[in-house]
Amino acid sequence: MVKYQHPDLDRTFAALADPTRRALLMQLDSGEGRSVSELARPFAMSLPAVMKHLDVLSEAGLVSRTKAGRTVTCRIEAGPMEDAMQWLVRYEKFWGDRLDRLAALVEGEQDE
Repeated sequence: MVKYQHPDLDRTFAALADPTRRALLMQLDSGEGRSVSELARPFAMSLPAVMKHLDVLSEAGLVSRTKAGRTVTCRIEAGPMEDAMQWLVRYEKFWGDRLDRLAALVEGEQDE
């Protein structure tokens, strides 16, 4: 029997499902580290709430954190997203084929 669950992939998709966490990742997409307080600045929520979101991203392997003195710096980690993309690409061909057939059907009806 085929296993449809993979814990790492589940954590990645669960972490990416939240818009705040996606926004945090977008702030990190330059590849440069940013402090937690910098990341929290644009959000209308408490610093502990932002840190909880960062915890979820960190547990999913999407963010790494380093501490220097009192400053915690976060960096994006692309590995889990690459795995998710590979999983999604498997379905790209499936949906591409379906949409090609739909386009051909619509074009055929327009010719009539």
